[in-house]
Amino acid sequence: MYQVLYRKWRPKVFEDVVGQPQVTVTLKNELLSNRLAHAYLFTGSRGTGKTTCAKILAKAVNCEDPQQGDPCGACNSCKGIENGSILDVSEIDAASNNGVDNIRDLKEEANFTPVSCKYRVYIIDEVHMLSTGAFNALLKTLEEPPPHVLFILATTEVHKLPATILSRCQRFDFYRIAPETIADRLRFIAEQEKAELSEQAALLIARLSDGALRDALSLLDQCISKADQIDEAMVSKTAGLAQKEYLFKIAQAVRQGEPGGILGVMEELYRLSSDMERLCEELIGFFRNLMIVDTVKDTQNLIAMTQEEQKQLEAEAKQWQFEEIVFCLDKLQQTLDQLRRQANPRIKMEMTLIELCRTRQEKPVQMAAVEPKKQPKPENVDIKPEVAVAAKTNDPAPVLQQADGQFAKWLEVLDELAKQDKLMAGFLKGSDAYLDGKFLLIDSDNFMFLDLIKQPAHKEMLRQAIQTITGKTLNLGPYKKQENRQEPPAMSALEELAQKAKEAGVETDIIERTETI
Repeated sequence: MYQVLYRKWRPKVFEDVVGQPQVTVTLKNELLSNRLAHAYLFTGSRGTGKTTCAKILAKAVNCEDPQQGDPCGACNSCKGIENGSILDVSEIDAASNNGVDNIRDLKEEANFTPVSCKYRVYIIDEVHMLSTGAFNALLKTLEEPPPHVLFILATTEVHKLPATILSRCQRFDFYRIAPETIADRLRFIAEQEKAELSEQAALLIARLSDGALRDALSLLDQCISKADQIDEAMVSKTAGLAQKEYLFKIAQAVRQGEPGGILGVMEELYRLSSDMERLCEELIGFFRNLMIVDTVKDTQNLIAMTQEEQKQLEAEAKQWQFEEIVFCLDKLQQTLDQLRRQANPRIKMEMTLIELCRTRQEKPVQMAAVEPKKQPKPENVDIKPEVAVAAKTNDPAPVLQQADGQFAKWLEVLDELAKQDKLMAGFLKGSDAYLDGKFLLIDSDNFMFLDLIKQPAHKEMLRQAIQTITGKTLNLGPYKKQENRQEPPAMSALEELAQKAKEAGVETDIIERTETI
């Protein structure tokens, strides 16, 4: 019967475990010095080697001929543990055996001495799934187990374990494996399986696996079943990925505010049966790469990419402002959380992408890394609007609507806001603000500001920053300019007479009398 790659190539000794030296070296030293703990906790993301190391440790403590801390793999104990014929080593799935009765049975069994091994070893996988009662039943045995018992707990969600359990175990953290390390291992295994795996294909599989070697081997297994020659295109097709050019096309359409372009790309991806959830994840990864390329000079250890991809990303990143990239990331992350609950994920993805480029239709200026051109401000902001209009009838510059004057402490507010909300402070860079009683009117040419301020969390942080600087609670609103200027109404004959009288030095009571008539 065919054995899948991740089982066939599961490490048999600590040296073969990939990317976890902080675990394997320590465990070997403990075995060599005979300083074993009675309970171990292995924690980390999926596919990083927790169960593998647990099985190697179980064989090593029972091996009849240990080799520098590693099991020999040839003695009766090693062979029996490997094929499951020795019952002294038990692997328990806590997801399906999570009740109090299951743990009580385990405790009773643990009191008996091993039949054919030195230690009874209990590997409890996904231990965070145990019920509260089961944890309580395990506590005493975990703290003071019989001398012939060894517990190895494994979990992907260590934060769900009670502190009483954590304090009774020796903890080892398994890290996500670096893409380059996974790629090297994949190429070695592919060579042993008589398959040719290109370097770029191996890196792509490694990036898709998100640090999990088991996931990477499962995808490699699928590719080998199709052909012996595996390139990047085959990996993309097997994983159901959108091609890189589609990601660039979507980003360009968003940047240029072209919903038609987005819908065209989405139609093509839908025809190719691309998964919308995976597409959203890829777009998040794409904008994350843009963010890194935009902010970091050396991206070699942060992004696994070819030189050609590096150049493409650098060129695209120059067309974006940092705040715009972060805004798109935030929107896409919200969408990813919602896609799993959608009856039609395609519609949700289209809605999000169109929303991102919607304001590009409203503003003809494309997204760019340069500072947006500011509109001219009114010269006499301290003058009431109606007086400014009457005094400057031929001035085309816009004047305030419902504003008392420019807010002098706006820059201080932005500095305070940056301590709590860098995203909002970045969008408001270069903006101005005006006061109108209890209202603060904000003038910003960044089109994403209006979308962001609608979110309660960002709005509240801005209000808190204003209160910290001014000690006042102000209502927020957008600053609007008067675009359609009108000439002031002509004076009536009586008003002209009063004006002439005033200019001639006639007593003001004449004017007052004319105004009260």
